[in-house]
Amino acid sequence: MNYTLLCDFYELTMGNGYFLAGQERRITYFDLYFRKVPDGGGFAIAAGLEQVVTYIENLRFTAEDIAFLRGKGGFAPEFLDYLTRFRFTGDIYAVPEGTPIFPNEPVLTVRAPAIEAQLIETFLLLTLNHQSLIATKANRIVRAAQGRTVTEFGSRRAQGADAALNGARAAYIAGCGGTACTLAEMRYGVPASGTMAHSWIQMFDSEYEAFAVYCRTYPENAVLLVDTYNALKSGVPNAIRAFRTVLDPLGHRPRGIRLDSGDITYLSVAARQMLDEAGYPDCKIVASNALDEYLIRDLILQGARVDLFGVGERLITAKSNPVFGGVYKLAAVEDEAGRLTPKIKISDNVSKITTPHFKKVYRLYDRQTGQAEADYICLHNETVDDARPLELFDPDFVWKRKTLTNFTARELLTPVFLRGEAVYRPPALNDIRAYCQAEIATLWPAVTRFENPHNYYVDLSPALWTVKQELLQAQSAGSGY
Repeated sequence: MNYTLLCDFYELTMGNGYFLAGQERRITYFDLYFRKVPDGGGFAIAAGLEQVVTYIENLRFTAEDIAFLRGKGGFAPEFLDYLTRFRFTGDIYAVPEGTPIFPNEPVLTVRAPAIEAQLIETFLLLTLNHQSLIATKANRIVRAAQGRTVTEFGSRRAQGADAALNGARAAYIAGCGGTACTLAEMRYGVPASGTMAHSWIQMFDSEYEAFAVYCRTYPENAVLLVDTYNALKSGVPNAIRAFRTVLDPLGHRPRGIRLDSGDITYLSVAARQMLDEAGYPDCKIVASNALDEYLIRDLILQGARVDLFGVGERLITAKSNPVFGGVYKLAAVEDEAGRLTPKIKISDNVSKITTPHFKKVYRLYDRQTGQAEADYICLHNETVDDARPLELFDPDFVWKRKTLTNFTARELLTPVFLRGEAVYRPPALNDIRAYCQAEIATLWPAVTRFENPHNYYVDLSPALWTVKQELLQAQSAGSGY
């Protein structure tokens, strides 16, 4: 699908204005970052870069696009002619998908001519905002399950087809074991699975007959939904009967039963006892029904005997906090000689004040433990020497200092496009998933807890902090930066 006009209209009006003002080739630097972790968590997870790469590689204005814009009026013929030859020619740097990320640090940086950098703003934001949001929520749910498999069940409650498909992808990156969305497996390789709905049982004259037919049809994957009528009085007994009369003679073992309503703790404990006494201790119990990380955590604390969780609407919509809040802000401009002029946005809301300049982001790991200690944002031409001590300070509380000595430094932003050419190929989805799990494991438990997580250090280098302060002072003095 052609997504070129999936942009805010002001990106086109500004582009037309830049073109008429002779600014179309002016090199600009934009940072994409977010301000607050959803659900009060300690970290988020970056996702969506693969779709960004595909979008940039296919960014073209068709004859139909140009005709539509001409019909809108207000665009110079020369600008529309420029759009017929439009290609992205700039540079993009981004953190790899699956990386734990923190507020106010660049997740993606664009260096490109003004019109190009401005035009891609909407698609970059909607893609990274959505998938990072779902990945972050999914990982909270996965961690709450304490090693039990979580499957994403939410396609029917997602806000549109793309949200269902890409949400399933993001959830898998973050640790979900699979999805109910069939297209997600065909398109991305996310394992898709499913068995039956309540309508299957209702279609037959009896619950037992419905179970028996299903077991004969799928003897190697018999998972039966037992709560259509009464889970303990009929559902589980009829499932056991079908296992004995159909699966046992065929030499197959049942895969599981699913509970989708009622008191999951009580029902799962009772069902587990019934299955064990019937000789099916290996039959898994699956639970679904409007679950989230807190309900799953409570079920486990209450002693629920659940082996797998199917999570739908509260995952795929990130219902408790459905906006990620990523923003895209100008950080610098470049003149014809290659000299950079840092730019800052100032607001009465301190959280909306931007950090200027073209920047690098390092992640600093303790050399002995491998744990992530801090992220360090510095100017693009600075280098962290991890053979020397590094003093960190909180940019909001400069008196709070921390010195790292025995550490290793890793740059987070990797080149994705250089001079308009893709230099990065997204890894296989399973590799992204494994990388995500490994990187989360480097975070201290105090950072990953759900309530009142520890504030992970994200610090500015002294040089970058000085640039920011000078711009703030110049603005307050009215010097016209």
